Amino acid sequence: MNLFSALVIIAVLIALPWVLVGAAGLDYLFGVIVPLIALVVFVVGLVLRVLKWARSPVPFRIPTTCGQQKSLGWIKSSKLESPHSMLGVIGRMLLEVLFFRSLFRNTRAELRDGPRLTYAADKWLWAGGLAFHWTFLIILARHMRFFLEPVPWCVTALESLDGFFQIGLPIVFITDVVIVAALTYLFLRRIVNPRLRYISLAGDYFPLLLLLGVALSGVCVRYFDKTDILSVKELAMGLVTFAPVVPDGITVTFFIHLFLVSALLIYFPFSKLVHMVGVFFSPTRNLANNNRMRRHVNPWDYRVKVHTYEEYEDEFREVMRAAEMPLEKE
Repeated sequence: MNLFSALVIIAVLIALPWVLVGAAGLDYLFGVIVPLIALVVFVVGLVLRVLKWARSPVPFRIPTTCGQQKSLGWIKSSKLESPHSMLGVIGRMLLEVLFFRSLFRNTRAELRDGPRLTYAADKWLWAGGLAFHWTFLIILARHMRFFLEPVPWCVTALESLDGFFQIGLPIVFITDVVIVAALTYLFLRRIVNPRLRYISLAGDYFPLLLLLGVALSGVCVRYFDKTDILSVKELAMGLVTFAPVVPDGITVTFFIHLFLVSALLIYFPFSKLVHMVGVFFSPTRNLANNNRMRRHVNPWDYRVKVHTYEEYEDEFREVMRAAEMPLEKE
């Protein structure tokens, strides 16, 4: 039912522009109004989420570590697994954000004949996740050519590198193939694996299907139901310059692609996808493990009134003397 619900929502998102643009001719609604609303929701929602994280108190050092902490000079510490300086924290964050280092060390547990619990490396999940995130980033950078005039040389160079293995016309980009393959693997993984399927909710299937819909619709626009690139450029430049116009020559498939992207922008700040930003605010990642070098006092701790043993003895001295209990002072 969770998978079915996600599929129904994706089908509705595809059908809306298909019907309302193809039959009703609401090009301006899906080409200008919906994308601008989606952009506003994305920016405002993301800013509010970041402000909420920034205001969250973190009184204690709670970094996730799996290496030797710095202590005595003759004991070698792990500078990346248990960083004690800001430079080490930056290094660990870069490895985590750019290469998913913690996911690379991920293992899976299986109960085999015996019964016997075994652990094994799970590098396919790391490879699929890394391939998707990097290709998604490159595709976003390539799309900057529609919003910038003149197009920066770095975007042109990246596009040339992405289309290095030129196959026919239009050029087949490597990232287009990889992102579809990576998303398909991540989606099928949740269906084929019984344990993952058991714990998967609609909120796990929906973002994968939405991203896969964005990728496949973009592939259709470029390679199959081709649209006029100059018209797309004119539409994009009109949006960024706040002089919106919907030119002729844009196919319904492009409006489906644009509407799915708009749905992704609206969904992003309120979903698990926002971990892209949240990782930088995670105290388990962005704090140095220097508890043995510095004493960290919780600023929210209030002064507690204590009852010392001397005060206790002064209060109950006679009773303690009558019970022949030892006294510190007579």
